[in-house]
Amino acid sequence: MITDLAHTALAVYDMDVALAFYAKLGLTESFRLNRPDGSLMLIYLHISGDRFLELFPNGPAPGTSGVQSFRHLCLQTDDLIGAVESLRNQSITIDREPTIGLDHNLQAWITDPDGNAIELMQISNESPQRATQRAAATEVHSAMAKRR
Repeated sequence: MITDLAHTALAVYDMDVALAFYAKLGLTESFRLNRPDGSLMLIYLHISGDRFLELFPNGPAPGTSGVQSFRHLCLQTDDLIGAVESLRNQSITIDREPTIGLDHNLQAWITDPDGNAIELMQISNESPQRATQRAAATEVHSAMAKRR
């Protein structure tokens, strides 16, 4: 059974540029994995809890990759307006200013140095995501109560 999203992996063209960009989002290096020959295999950036973003070196140059099924990475925040202003102050371009999405969540969009779209999202209490979360929590509590 799936319990959570563990990580998303991206191949980056310039690791130093990517690390600097994601640091501005508050995602800092947690650890590295190296191949047996000592070369870098990937770097893990910590998002929250046990969720990570994996950055692999030697990705394609931005704008040169073919069509893929990957659409975007979504990072959640509890203060979207504050996050957008902080990013703007760090010279990160806001591609789409904060707006309410069809799911009732507040969202804004940026792009990383490799051209990957990143949605920044603040979950609304009126969103279907929050309703699903509440329903799942209720099921867990009911199941635990039945075991007692």
